[in-house]
Amino acid sequence: MNRRDLLATSAAALAATALPAQARTPGAPMPKTAPVPPVAKKIPVRIEQLGRVRVDDYQWMKDDNWQAVLRDPTLIKADVKEHLTAENAYREAMMASTLPLQAAMFEEMKGRIKEDDSSVPRADGPWEYFTEYKTGDQHPRYMRRPRAGAGDPQLLLDANVLAAGKAYSEVSAAEHSPDHALFAYAEDAQGSEVHQIFVKDLATGEVLPDPIGSATGNFTFSPDSQWIFWTNRDDNGRPDKIFRRPVRGGEATLVYEEADEGMFISVSRTADDAFVVISIANQETSEGRVIPASDPTATPMVLEPRQVARLYEADHWGDRWVIRTNADDSVDFKIVEAPTTTPGKANWKDLVPHTPGRYIEGVALVKDYIGRQERADANTRIIIRDRAGAEHEIAVDEPAYSLSLAGASEFDTTVMRYGYNSPSTPTSTYDYDLKSRERTLRKVQEVPSGHDPADYVVERLNAPAADGELVPVTVLRRKSTPVDGSAPLLLYGYGSYGIPMAASFSTNRLSLVDRGWIFAIAHIRGGSDKGWNWFLNARKMTKKNTFTDFIASAEHLIARNYAKAGNIVAQGGSAGGLLMGAVNNMRPDLWAGVIGQVPFVDVINTMSDTSLPLTPPEWPEWGNPIEDAEAYDYMMSYSPYDQVEAKAYPAVLATGGLSDPRVTYWEPEKWVAKLRPATTSGKPVLLKINMEAGHGGASGRFDYLKEVAHDYAFAVWAIDRGWEPDRARRPVSGFEGPGIGPGCVGVHGHEVADLIAGRAGVAPIGPEGIGTGVLDTQGMIARP
Repeated sequence: MNRRDLLATSAAALAATALPAQARTPGAPMPKTAPVPPVAKKIPVRIEQLGRVRVDDYQWMKDDNWQAVLRDPTLIKADVKEHLTAENAYREAMMASTLPLQAAMFEEMKGRIKEDDSSVPRADGPWEYFTEYKTGDQHPRYMRRPRAGAGDPQLLLDANVLAAGKAYSEVSAAEHSPDHALFAYAEDAQGSEVHQIFVKDLATGEVLPDPIGSATGNFTFSPDSQWIFWTNRDDNGRPDKIFRRPVRGGEATLVYEEADEGMFISVSRTADDAFVVISIANQETSEGRVIPASDPTATPMVLEPRQVARLYEADHWGDRWVIRTNADDSVDFKIVEAPTTTPGKANWKDLVPHTPGRYIEGVALVKDYIGRQERADANTRIIIRDRAGAEHEIAVDEPAYSLSLAGASEFDTTVMRYGYNSPSTPTSTYDYDLKSRERTLRKVQEVPSGHDPADYVVERLNAPAADGELVPVTVLRRKSTPVDGSAPLLLYGYGSYGIPMAASFSTNRLSLVDRGWIFAIAHIRGGSDKGWNWFLNARKMTKKNTFTDFIASAEHLIARNYAKAGNIVAQGGSAGGLLMGAVNNMRPDLWAGVIGQVPFVDVINTMSDTSLPLTPPEWPEWGNPIEDAEAYDYMMSYSPYDQVEAKAYPAVLATGGLSDPRVTYWEPEKWVAKLRPATTSGKPVLLKINMEAGHGGASGRFDYLKEVAHDYAFAVWAIDRGWEPDRARRPVSGFEGPGIGPGCVGVHGHEVADLIAGRAGVAPIGPEGIGTGVLDTQGMIARP
């Protein structure tokens, strides 16, 4: 599996005592009259489906040529571009008073990043591989150095040079060949997740001719380093084929083609380099096909035929297969083993039996040990098992934390790596000797502006849902912030695809928390925070549990005096943006503001459009409204776009990216167009479309922080009612909490969480505002 190796760097420019609030210096001048919002034209389109009729006034916003627009955003229809440009201009004018706050937050967030940082090197054979940033760099430099320490570091790729002159550039995957002679990387140059894969000869420094185009970004070398395998992305943005070609160039050969457009595919190597594995999966069904290292041009062999509602993933452990699966009603998964030559289910033997409520998230293998990551009650733990079956746990003692197993880069080792952090504690990276059980601290995340975990309180609450379930809620606040309902609160949620929300550290959140805000994460159903059943109980015909859990979390925080109704800002992205749209309709009275980042809000239309990349693969998650009337009716009952009606909505910010293939730009655009004339509150409904990026926003680490700062400034603005005439002529103040008063200086936020990349590791990533997810083997699973 190719995973992004993101540096866990977060820093700030100010000293770490009480973080100052926004300076009360004059802001950008406000116009004498309020900005006039764009009025979207209405072109009613009647849609009849399963005997039901709906009318969509804003379907024109979808560019009929969207596939081409993803690859070249300049091809967008003129009327759509005109409307998006007007929406961006209106938002900028409305939020002009927040510019000093945005700038201050950006400088804070940037100041919390150690700019000249590097990852902990990962040993593999004669080399140690790592990434680094130089001061001022937006993008990483990929490096290696001799393992013994004799010799200078070698630059493999400077992604800053690659990005020069481009509005967007992201290296989504990078990998060296097993013989260490070549280095390959996949670049997305539009934000559309359509990649080119380049191969570099490390002896000559030459980037070989004929890069691979139209790829998902997923690739791997054959174990003998003679071939490169990759996943193709078709014209509709779906992964559909696996190809192979000689590693230094030559004719491409089709290795596998997936006939079911509802399945994702990817390619990787096993931990012991004994096989190339083709993984085929959607949210509920999977299949593996394997190619032996001894014959990399062989036809892939099916490991175990796919069966609906059965999931499995296989890795090879020297002399046997090790398989994580939900087979035999193992809802929270178990681990089985099977012989190398006869890996089918008939030969599966339990290695780690199923235990209800203990969800096995992933497995990492080295020669004589298995590491597994488990989740229960919204926390994680790591278990180590040797070949004889003896087990021990890597223990942690905090009420809420994030523990992530990153595995190892080589098979013949007794050392695995893991990371630890909590909402108040920066990331620590450890190398753990599986035999001696000794751990070595390799790195502690530096916060240059200073950070003392003792200044903060992390709490875990349990909010009672309507059906009696207890929803975990993680709370972060300064010790000095009162719990009397006076503090503003940001409540973050996701709740889809079984993706849990980690109780992790984010320096960006401090730009709110140090201003007297309380930051809370609702571990709602739809994620796997309390096991796989936590996910299964909020999908398809039970999806509304996700929304009511979030509302229950807000109500519990209010009941416990952490907040007051109308003094909460709700935030979520992608499928978490669906959550935002739903709770905005269901309980608008609870929120001062709602931030829907790349929000999946046009559910019925999207899940009825089979041309879109994620529609057929996601019917197992949402239901199929094209063929199932019951699914249509249930989906329509919560679809945020379709349920907009005249009511007093809070202030709303919707964001998107023009080249986003997961949540297309027209979803937030249509939502805003329908919300603005419907709201009776007089509060603003704003749209921000990044015309040069996709699902994840800006690619550079500093440009990304500006987007976070913008969103957090909106949260402050919403609480402060900064659009009102008597307020809009001064800068948005921020909250004057303990230690934060007039005359101080202040800051901004959006998080890229620490990902300690491991070949077989379990490494969740958590960009705030796009939903926290696990990087998928397919290159684009779901909408995290």
